[in-house]
Amino acid sequence: MTLTDTLQVSFKTVLSYRIRSLLIILSMALGVAAVVMLTALGDGARNYVINQFSSIGTNLLVVLPGRAETAGAFPGAILGQTPRDLTLKDAQLLGRLPQIRRYAPLNVGAAELSAATRLREVTVLGSNANLIPIRHMKLAQGSFLAHGAEHSAQIVLGAKIANEFFPRSQAIGQRVRLGDRRFLVSGVLAPQGESMGFNTDEIVIIPIDYAQAMFNTTSLFRILVEAKSHDEIESAKQAILTIMKQSHDGEEDITVITQDAILATFDRILHTMTLAGAGIVSISLIVASILVMNVMLVAVTQRTAEIGLLKAIGATSADIRRLFLAEVVWLSLAGAIFGLLLGQFGSLMLRLAYPQFPAWAPVWASIAGIFVTVITGILACLWPASQAARLDAVKALSKK
Repeated sequence: MTLTDTLQVSFKTVLSYRIRSLLIILSMALGVAAVVMLTALGDGARNYVINQFSSIGTNLLVVLPGRAETAGAFPGAILGQTPRDLTLKDAQLLGRLPQIRRYAPLNVGAAELSAATRLREVTVLGSNANLIPIRHMKLAQGSFLAHGAEHSAQIVLGAKIANEFFPRSQAIGQRVRLGDRRFLVSGVLAPQGESMGFNTDEIVIIPIDYAQAMFNTTSLFRILVEAKSHDEIESAKQAILTIMKQSHDGEEDITVITQDAILATFDRILHTMTLAGAGIVSISLIVASILVMNVMLVAVTQRTAEIGLLKAIGATSADIRRLFLAEVVWLSLAGAIFGLLLGQFGSLMLRLAYPQFPAWAPVWASIAGIFVTVITGILACLWPASQAARLDAVKALSKK
């Protein structure tokens, strides 16, 4: 039999046993769809995290009080000690480093905001004017801490806060009370939504010295630092550690986290989880291959007379073996393609349900799903095909 004859006969056989073929195709398709959807989830989670971190700033370094060890904790805590506080003086020292473009000291707290007969508790960020560009925030209106106004009682409102308190009038120039102090609204943030679980539309920003007075503290929560370029991130980190050690009496009592390090860690973890998940789900393809083997073994018994007739008219054992393998290739390809379409449809539903989540299946997963499906199908059919090829023509025809 020629290759064309083998493919034509096997294709007609697949069509003649519709229920059997449909069940095999469905079992394989579900396995491929599961692989595609799971890898789409894993890769989507990885891209989501990367996008979230990219949105909080470029060439970013975060300076935290306390030295984090491998265990992730401040070692002095075991002895009842607390990390040395970061201060505005520390932040100003960092701003003088040649590798640093700008810095933003940060305090975070909560206070009651009242204006125009409305009252609600809001999250308060105390910082300087550099916070806006470092965090890639945008002002829809006004400005924040223009040159020479570093110590003025200005406040920037999040987009939702501004709309809530001043729905029918312009927020710029309005007076509001935050805690026990009065501020002049100088700017309104552009709508940005959540970033790293933090909704910037529901925050207010005030000068750092007012925030420290309001929260009765001289320490800083964090210092955000932007390096001049991506190539200078590592040198900036070392410079920060060196100058802080000098300033803190020779003690290494701060932690500097780089954006690249965080991204690399998350990328490795999520990529490993995606591969592990795909491997676990691939077990369903092995289950499908067992189903293929069982069905094809039953098919050998049901088609004994047909096999005997083919051998009687000149078909060799190799021809019979190729016929069975060709049938499985047709079924595997149909199952893989249907599963790929099903998985892509499931991924589309995920993207529609969660637009911020880029659940796109990686190309390698789609190719691997098709390849593994065909290979497992062929391997599962080797035994049934050999059984069929070993049948004696006379004995097979006698069972008709």
